[in-house]
Amino acid sequence: MDRSEIMSWIKSIAMAVIIAGAVRYFLFSNIVVHGESMAPTFANADKVIITKTTEISRFDQIVFDAPDTDQHYIKRVIGVPGDSIEVKDDVLYVNGKATEEPYLAKNRAALLPGQKLMGDFTLREKTGYDKVPDGYLFVMGDNRLVSKDSRIFGLIREDSVNGEVQLRIYPLSDIKVY
Repeated sequence: MDRSEIMSWIKSIAMAVIIAGAVRYFLFSNIVVHGESMAPTFANADKVIITKTTEISRFDQIVFDAPDTDQHYIKRVIGVPGDSIEVKDDVLYVNGKATEEPYLAKNRAALLPGQKLMGDFTLREKTGYDKVPDGYLFVMGDNRLVSKDSRIFGLIREDSVNGEVQLRIYPLSDIKVY
C-alpha cells in the first residue's frame, strides 16, 4: 500500500466514526434497563433503543436523567404540561377521566385480595401543583409497588429526557417495537 491509499483508509475510517458518533448523539442510543420498576414491560438487563427526535406524549416510555442520582431512569409518562393527575381507589384519573392502563394487568393479577398497586394521591399532594407545569412531566414506573418515580421525587424537567423507547433489542426472545 502506498501513502495515498493509507490516507484514504484513515479518512474513510475517521468519517465513519464521526457519522456513527453523530447518529448516536443526535438520533439514537442504546440503554440497559436497571432494576424492576418497569416490570413486566421491561426487566432488569433488558436493552432498548431510544430515539432522541420524537415528541414526548402521555404514556410514552422514556429514558431521562434521574433527578436524584447520576443514572438514567426509564419510566412511563403519565402527565404532560396542563394535565391534572389523581389516583383514587387504584384508578388513574388524568384531567378528571378514568384512564385504562392495560400495561398494569399482570401486576394487578399478582395482588393479594384487597391489595392496591398505588395509594390514593393528587398531583398537588405529590408536587405542589394542580396541573403539570410547562416544561415538566409526571412519570411513573409500571411496577407501581416498587417504582421510585414522580410520586417520590416530583416532576421531571422535559429537558432531562434522553429519548423515547422505540425498540427492545435484548433479550432476543423478547424483541419488540414500541
